[in-house]
Amino acid sequence: MMSYPLLDVRVSTPTLELRAATDDLMDQLAEVVRAGKTHADPAPYDDPMSFYEPDPDLRVAKWLRAIWRGRGKVEPDWWRLYFVVVVNGQPVGMQDLIGVNFATFGTVTSFSWLATDQRGRGLGHEMRAAILHLAFDGLGAKEAGSDAFVDNHGSNAISRNLGYEPNGSDWATRQGEPALLNRWRLTRANWQQRRRNNIHLHNIDACRTYLPLS
Repeated sequence: MMSYPLLDVRVSTPTLELRAATDDLMDQLAEVVRAGKTHADPAPYDDPMSFYEPDPDLRVAKWLRAIWRGRGKVEPDWWRLYFVVVVNGQPVGMQDLIGVNFATFGTVTSFSWLATDQRGRGLGHEMRAAILHLAFDGLGAKEAGSDAFVDNHGSNAISRNLGYEPNGSDWATRQGEPALLNRWRLTRANWQQRRRNNIHLHNIDACRTYLPLS
């Protein structure tokens, strides 16, 4: 058992696991970050973890610091669970769950990335399905949101296929340039219609103990 039980939380599906982002797992995943396999074209985000830092070692350092900072902030209006995506024992990306005023509204959003050499295999859909199962089944979420730039066809397709509904648009910057976002909303009722019985939650009592869920 970890000294910090949130790092024992895990979600498993037939094709992958989401394992809480321990320092050991992040050390393994750092090689993917160092190799620049986080990049995408078009860019799906505006450098939230300094993935576009050109120096490989500095890129890893900034990425790790961002996770350490986020992992330590657990407040009623904001908390974030970081998971490493593991396929056949190999870390290949991350899938995070973010509580936004969860204690009041029961709302979450998510963030993810996948190594360039692992894309196009349906893993992005499976990762999102796994984190939604944790949110709705494990934590009792009422609603999940997602944003994606309009030209990020992969992320938008995943949201659509998982039952999210369009929820307007917004603007954000992408490497300093304005770009239009699609906003998506998944209600608990819509998730229930697609609920799967082959996604399993492990050690999630830690979430109920250490997160401000109510």
